[in-house]
Amino acid sequence: MADDFELWRLSATEAAGALAGGEISAEELTAACLDRIAAAEDGIGAWAYLDPDHALGQAREADARRRRGEALGPLHGLPVGVKDIFDTADMPTEDGTVLHAGRRPCEDATVVSLLRRAGAVILGKTVTTELAVYAPGKTRNPHAPDRTPGGSSSGSAAAVAAGMVPLALGSQTNGSMIRPASYCGVFGYKPSHGAISRAGVLALSRRLDHVGVFARSAPDLALLAQPLMAFDARDPDMRPRPAPDLTAVVAQEPPVAPRLAFVRGPTWDRTDAGLRVAFADLVEALGERVGVTDLPSPFDRALELHRTIMEADLALSFADEYERGADQLSVILRGMIERGRTTLAIDYNRALARADVLNALLDDVFAFCDAILTPAATGEAPPGLESTGDPAFCTIWTLCGLPAVTVPLLSGPNGLPIGVQLVGARGDDARLLRLARWLAETALP
Repeated sequence: MADDFELWRLSATEAAGALAGGEISAEELTAACLDRIAAAEDGIGAWAYLDPDHALGQAREADARRRRGEALGPLHGLPVGVKDIFDTADMPTEDGTVLHAGRRPCEDATVVSLLRRAGAVILGKTVTTELAVYAPGKTRNPHAPDRTPGGSSSGSAAAVAAGMVPLALGSQTNGSMIRPASYCGVFGYKPSHGAISRAGVLALSRRLDHVGVFARSAPDLALLAQPLMAFDARDPDMRPRPAPDLTAVVAQEPPVAPRLAFVRGPTWDRTDAGLRVAFADLVEALGERVGVTDLPSPFDRALELHRTIMEADLALSFADEYERGADQLSVILRGMIERGRTTLAIDYNRALARADVLNALLDDVFAFCDAILTPAATGEAPPGLESTGDPAFCTIWTLCGLPAVTVPLLSGPNGLPIGVQLVGARGDDARLLRLARWLAETALP
C-alpha cells in the first residue's frame, strides 16, 4: 500500500479494510498519524495530551492480537482522538480548566472502554473549551489559523480536519459538535439523546448533554458510533433496546427519493450573506426533493428555553468549581453559573415542559419529510480566536434531543467550509446517516 506519509490520508473505512486484510499494520498507521501531528500541531494546537510511545504501544498490542489469531473488533488498530472531558485511566483528563489540572481518573469513561474493546488505539486527548462551554482553548482552524475551529469540541474537529487522526470523540450541549464540524469542514454526528453513554464524561446538563463523533465521511461516522451504542445502566437516560445497525444502513441506497424540509428557523437573520447564497444554490440543485418549511411560533422561544435549562444545570454541575475557584473561571462561564443560581424552579420546570411540546410539534414535520435541512452554523468560521462562534442553528435540535449530522458540502466567499445540517426524528439515526451519505454524494453536480 502507500508509504507512511500517505497512510494518514486514508479514511477510517479504508484503513479498517487495509488493517483487516493485513495490508498495513496498526503500528504503521499510528506512526503515520503521529508524524502528521508532528508536522502540523504547532500551527493548530489540537491536542491537550499526547504520548507517542503509549500510542505506539497500543498499536503494537493490536498487531500482536492479530498475529495470535484473536477476534478483532470493528475498530481494530484505528487511531481515535478523545476529547479531554472523557475519563481515561491511562491519561490525564483536565476538562480544559486549571481547576482540574493534573486530574488523573481511576477508570475509563464507558465510551472509552467500548473503544478499547472494539480495538481502537486511543491516540491522545484533544483540546476542549473551558469545561466544555464557551471560553476557547488553544486550537486554531486548520483552514485559516486566524479563525476559530468552533467549540467546545475544538481539538477533535480540527484534528480530523488536519488529517492527524481519522476519527475522534466529541460532545454537544448546545452546538459543540455540529458547529466545529462545519467550521473545520468535516462530518460531525450528534446521535439521539440517550443513544451513547455519558458515564465518565464531564456532566454539564442531563437534559442536553450528548456524546458524538467526528470523521471524514458518513460511513466513517457509522463505523465509530456503532460499537459505542451499547446500553449502560450508569447513564440514566439510556434504555435497554437494540442498537441501530448504522454500518449496514448507511451503505444502502434510499429505497425512495428522499424528501427534505428546508428550515430557516427563528435565527435565519443571523446568517452571513455567503451562507444564504450557498443554501439558495443547494435548494435549487435539490429541486423537488426539498420543500421550504416554517417552524410554528412556539419555536421562537427555543433559545430562551435552552438557556434557562443549560444555565441552571451548569450552576448545579459546576457548584464545586464555582465555590473553590470562581476567580479562575472565565467571565462568560462565571456569568452563566451565577444566572443559573438564581433560576426559579418553576421557570426551570416550565422550560423542560415546553421543550417536550416542541418535540411533539416536530412530529408533524417529520410526518411528511425524511429529515430537516438547515445550516450547521451562521456561515464560515468567524475571524478571531476569542469566540467559538454562534451555536444558534444547533440549539433547537439539541434541546429536543434529535440526531443531527454536519455534511461538509458548501463553501463561503473566502473559500472556507460551510456545513449543511441534517436533522432526523428521534431514534432515526441510521436512516439519517444514510441520508447524509446520499446528500454528500448526489446533492451538487
